[in-house]
Amino acid sequence: MISHGKWCASGSQNRTDRQTDVHSSTSISTILMGRRLLLLQTGTVAVLAALATGAAAALAAESGDPTVPIQQFSATLVTVMKAGRTTTFTQRFAMLKPAVNEAFDLNALIRGAVGLDWINLPPDQQSALFSAFQRYTVSNYTANFNSCDGQSLNVLPETRALPNGEVVVRTQIIRPGQSRVELDYIMRQTTAGWKAVDVLSDGAISQVAVQRSDFRRLLLNGGVAALRAGLERKITDLSGGTLA
Repeated sequence: MISHGKWCASGSQNRTDRQTDVHSSTSISTILMGRRLLLLQTGTVAVLAALATGAAAALAAESGDPTVPIQQFSATLVTVMKAGRTTTFTQRFAMLKPAVNEAFDLNALIRGAVGLDWINLPPDQQSALFSAFQRYTVSNYTANFNSCDGQSLNVLPETRALPNGEVVVRTQIIRPGQSRVELDYIMRQTTAGWKAVDVLSDGAISQVAVQRSDFRRLLLNGGVAALRAGLERKITDLSGGTLA
């Protein structure tokens, strides 16, 4: 997934602008606590994240509100990133994976990034690419939301309808003393509820379009094997070698 910069959230507030505290990342290698305490905290965070994901999914289904999946995704980042300094990359990856699957239509994202070539790929190659893409997307969020120190993320309540039935959900990363970063999520109604099918940075730069350019270069130079290998390399780099 497109990098949100090195941010993480520290808490959520019941405000009309749905503001959630987030913070800039400093390190993914600060793991200093004892094994028993680490496992206890990890288990607690994992349970809270799972409960929050399930509750938000039910709320989204009932309300039909396209902002709910993004608000929930932010809330899960809050929970997970609070444990950033006391958990490993692999543990945070496991915590974030359900939230990514809930908020994003990863099938639509990989199809859009690969382009027209997708429908010509055999099912086994589609499955292999989807798996690598899913791990890459979760790894990207895990690497970029890994510790907290004091920013804020607003999920704006106002949405914008698109002609094709999709909806734009806007968010803003607020950085004291710096300009705001705008991220817009393109939401599509699916049988499983509202899902993000693209992310626009600065309100204009499409994640799918950028990935399509990168993926096309790899496909032209080495086919599906090259694209899959490229995604696996990114996973290794993002995880510092902990995921292979």
